[in-house]
Amino acid sequence: MSNPLLSVEQLSKRYANGKLAINEVSFQLERGESLGLVGESGCGKSTLARCLLRLEPVSSGSIIFKGQPVQRLTEKQLNPYRRDMQMVFQNPAAALNPRLRIRDSLLDPYNQYGSQMQHSYFGCTSRSAFVTELLEAVELSPSLSGCYPHELSGGQKQRVTIARAVSIEPALIVLDEPTASLDVLSQGAILTLLEQLQRNLKLAYLFISHDLAAVSRMCSRMLVMREGTFVDSFSRQGMFAEDRHPYTKELISIF
Repeated sequence: MSNPLLSVEQLSKRYANGKLAINEVSFQLERGESLGLVGESGCGKSTLARCLLRLEPVSSGSIIFKGQPVQRLTEKQLNPYRRDMQMVFQNPAAALNPRLRIRDSLLDPYNQYGSQMQHSYFGCTSRSAFVTELLEAVELSPSLSGCYPHELSGGQKQRVTIARAVSIEPALIVLDEPTASLDVLSQGAILTLLEQLQRNLKLAYLFISHDLAAVSRMCSRMLVMREGTFVDSFSRQGMFAEDRHPYTKELISIF
C-alpha cells in the first residue's frame, strides 16, 4: 500500500520491570479505512493504542503518521499530530471530567486545537451552534449540553466522547473497546453511529476490541494480537479460511 495514513514498523514496548507488552508489531492503515485489532484482555491492544497516541513512550520501532515519524517528537511537536489522531476509550465515565458540563467537554478539544484548523464538515459559526451541531451529529438532544456526565446514561456519555473526538475532524480515531461497557442495544446503536460518522467525515478507524462480531461488522481488514504480537491478519472475506491461525479459529469458535 502506498502513502498510508499510518505506518507502524517493528514497534516494541518494554516496561521498566522488563515485561515486553508489544513485540515488534508492524501494520499500515489507509486513509478512510477501518482496521480491526482483535485479542483477549491483556494481550497488548490498549498499550499499542496508547503508544500510537504517544500517551506512553515506545521502546523501539517507528510510527509514521501522514508521512512524518512521530515516535520521538517532543510534547510541543506532538500538538498537530494529536489534533489529527483522536481516541475514544472503553469507559466514557472516566473519559469525561465530572466537574464539566457537556458543552465544556465538547469545546475542550476545539479550545486546544481550533486555531490550527479549518472545519470542512461542521459549520462552527459560534460556540453554542458548534455544540448543538456536535450533539445532533451523535443523535443527542442539544438540551443535554448543560448537563453533567452523571446525569447521562452510559450510551449517552459514549456518544459525547465520540462527539468530542470528531469535533476537530481528525484523520484517524482510535476506538479502544468503545462498546464494551454498554448494554447490547446501546452497543448496536453506537456501531451504527460510528459507521455514519465515518462516511460523513471520511474518518479512518483503528477499531480495538475483544468482540469479533463488532470488529467484523466495522472493519474490512483485521489483525489478531496475542501476547504482544500479531499472529494473524486477514480480510473480512477471509475470516473463515482454512489457513487461519489456531488462535483466530479459537476466537471465531466463540463468535
